[in-house]
Amino acid sequence: MQSKNMFDSQWKDNDNNFIPLSTRMRPQSFDEFVGQQHIIGKDKVLRRTIEKGEVPSIILWGPPGSGKTTLAHLIAKHTQSHFISISAITSGVPEVKKLIGHAQVIRKEQNYKSILFIDEIHRFNKAQQHVILPYIEDGTITLIGATTENPSFEIITPLLSRTRVFTLKSLTVQDLRNLVSNALNNHVQGLRQLNVQIEEEAIEFLVNMANGDARIILNALEIASNVTNPDNDQIRRVKLKTIEETLQSRTLNYDKGGSEHYDTISAFIKSIRGSDPDAAIYWLARMIESGEDPKFIARRLIILASEDIGLAEPTALSLAIATQQAIQIIGMPEGKIALAQATLFMATCPKSNSAYSAIQKATHDIQNMKLEPVPLHLRNAVTPLDSLMRHGESYKYPHDYNDHHVAQDYLPNKLKNKRYYKPSSQGKELAIEKQIKIWRSKTEP
Repeated sequence: MQSKNMFDSQWKDNDNNFIPLSTRMRPQSFDEFVGQQHIIGKDKVLRRTIEKGEVPSIILWGPPGSGKTTLAHLIAKHTQSHFISISAITSGVPEVKKLIGHAQVIRKEQNYKSILFIDEIHRFNKAQQHVILPYIEDGTITLIGATTENPSFEIITPLLSRTRVFTLKSLTVQDLRNLVSNALNNHVQGLRQLNVQIEEEAIEFLVNMANGDARIILNALEIASNVTNPDNDQIRRVKLKTIEETLQSRTLNYDKGGSEHYDTISAFIKSIRGSDPDAAIYWLARMIESGEDPKFIARRLIILASEDIGLAEPTALSLAIATQQAIQIIGMPEGKIALAQATLFMATCPKSNSAYSAIQKATHDIQNMKLEPVPLHLRNAVTPLDSLMRHGESYKYPHDYNDHHVAQDYLPNKLKNKRYYKPSSQGKELAIEKQIKIWRSKTEP
């Protein structure tokens, strides 16, 4: 039984002009597949498994346009399976159950296994993902899930344990060039019948702006070819300007709720922490151009100012808060200048995580040790009963002493001489470290 692939039938029954080039150019064999040789090369496990018709349930994780859907169709075709394709964006539990019921009938009456391809599977919530589990276990379906998000975060653990994750990579520049060449020279599904020629500069621009996405490059190529009129030699000569107008702006793979969002902000924070202003400003620009919420970036800068700079340069926190206020007052795009200023300042500041380390150590003791009573001399004496109980009786008021300091115990007895705060030797903490040493050197008079 042939897999039910709507694209196959459309190519045979319909005019190709009605089908996008990116769809028409879907490969019909692994030899035609561009890229991803690390998982579907001739000697790779997935390729050998597919050719033997023994494909397990898998998750295909990769950026847009890397070939996830195409690979799913190829798997169905080579394994002679009944192919069911749905999108998690537009489908819910009732439709999934209906399709699985259909798969059960086919298995019972025709002894064929079904492949259930779920595009954007990360869009299914936990309950929706749980619905699929029993039918994977009893062999009714083989699941192929496609996602642009990290499966570890978006796919439930029981489903992950029953599938194998394969990671697809963005197509390389050479992969994209091969796609352009294939499209221009394919007479049946491609643009050969239009007699298209494209300038080298235009190809270079196209592959760079596509950001590894095959769908983008083929769609842009098709539009540019269609709007270019044939010359006297009946050749459509696609110019760089036409490609530029077609694309207009670079497409960035960025989902503000997904892994790319977290990966990019992580790179941004780590670049500042690592004192690399050039890398920090690059990641900032990338987030802004991808449409990241500037208030989110400002909030992360506030956290970083205390966690990674702290007392080495206390003004970093003030600048971070001022940056957040600037964003609220002036908005974007001008707000990106304030973000850039704060980013560069923090990247070039001396670094210290002493405040972060100190609160972590103290919190650990609070959570893991018996809570000791507040020492009597530190308690607040408000009522006569407090005074009777000697609250605050032996407290020494620091301002009554030289240098506004006097040695006395401020921690519970069992924590006496416990050191939570260890000043770094960076920036303004050098002076703090010196002062603390002076205070700690004093003994009781």
